[in-house]
Amino acid sequence: MAKKEEKREKFVRLAEGRTQSALDAIRKIGNLSNSRAYDYTEADIKTIVKALREAVADVERKFSSTTGETFNKFKLKR
Repeated sequence: MAKKEEKREKFVRLAEGRTQSALDAIRKIGNLSNSRAYDYTEADIKTIVKALREAVADVERKFSSTTGETFNKFKLKR
């Protein structure tokens, strides 16, 4: 039983830290909405939001199945 508790504690510790880092990164993306400092298009916004939604969907799929990991590299059009 101790092993299961250790695994749980490790999960909680890592999940809290990684989730907080992800939330912080998302807030930083939101800071890019300052049009006085940055030039962006509606297409850029849609691309960013789509990538974030797909990443969340990937996380949900990983927790609901035992399939392998998939990673997509994010890029905006230049």
